[in-house]
Amino acid sequence: MKFGVVVFPGSNCDEDTVYALRNVLKQDVVKLWHKDTDLQNVDFIILPGGFSYGDYLRSGAIARFSPIMDKVIDFANNGGYVLGICNGFQILCEANLLPGTLKRNQNHNFICKNIFIKPQHNLTIFTENTGPKNVYKIPIAHAEGCYFADEKTLQKIIDNKQIVFKYCDEKGEISNQVNPNGSLKNIAGICNKNRNVFGMMPHPERACDQLLNNTDGKTILEGAINILEKMGK
Repeated sequence: MKFGVVVFPGSNCDEDTVYALRNVLKQDVVKLWHKDTDLQNVDFIILPGGFSYGDYLRSGAIARFSPIMDKVIDFANNGGYVLGICNGFQILCEANLLPGTLKRNQNHNFICKNIFIKPQHNLTIFTENTGPKNVYKIPIAHAEGCYFADEKTLQKIIDNKQIVFKYCDEKGEISNQVNPNGSLKNIAGICNKNRNVFGMMPHPERACDQLLNNTDGKTILEGAINILEKMGK
């Protein structure tokens, strides 16, 4: 499988993502510069974390207009798989590939720590091989990770089972006390209605190497890769 990792000015998790995919998961990976218009026949696109364009105006708001995003939007609308991690999640929301938006953390602070997330169903490539009882320890690092949507949009997301991951404690209990940023419904990750575009604030690529004593992120990414390979992607 061939992955494309988009690099914007201010991206700082692109190398982490490339390392996890190439060195740990043994996948073919190319970097896609934000001014490129050639997706190089990739099978899966990842928008990595960071501070694209310095987070000026609003996180992801400027990156959404980078030349490559027109191609990413076409790719997604034609059924291509896209994952936005942290800042990448913000960009996908700005590009209207995912519903809702990411606001300033409720405590108005940058948060960098390990948290726990829980799959909400097995209807996506990232959760098909897991049950709702599985819990993953994944790091977060963001200042604007509070997921928000208006009441009508939120209800659609719930009805369509587009919530992929929720913040929880190490036992899988979901509560306000373990919500790190104030996200509605403890939302940590969502997908589009067609389940080919995904966004999550936690960083699975930072939990892929045994040297870090945490491979929960590898489990999430590897599960998706295995399913796509079986599908002939």
